[in-house]
Amino acid sequence: MTYPAGEADELDARVVGLFAAINRRYARESEAAANAQDLTPLQAKALLYSAEPVPMRALAQRLHAEPSNLTPLVDRLEERGLVERRPGIEDRRVKQVAATDAGRQKIAELRAAMPFASDPLGALDREQRETLARLLALIAEVP
Repeated sequence: MTYPAGEADELDARVVGLFAAINRRYARESEAAANAQDLTPLQAKALLYSAEPVPMRALAQRLHAEPSNLTPLVDRLEERGLVERRPGIEDRRVKQVAATDAGRQKIAELRAAMPFASDPLGALDREQRETLARLLALIAEVP
């Protein structure tokens, strides 16, 4: 469908504004939840991703961080007793990060404090999520 120039500009602005509003809501909620638990937003994300044991490299990828920069972050979580490093099951040279019991309790508290950030697509059914994923992939030029 082709829109007249003025309508397309308005629609584009509306869509981009909605992206920004979603991002702000997500960031506000997740930052407030992290602060309430005396965590930085990045520490909270790392802890959430560590609910199940995860290799350090995979955790770095999820956080869009360099693995070497992740070490001090995991050190701080470990010092607080929220995560532990474990040898990998298949390759003992690979270090995995796993939430401790205290960490899993903190994860539950974080998730309870951030209902939107925990499930930002909760208002969409499976088909709507798949459609949205396809549309966003088109915009991002990702296969």
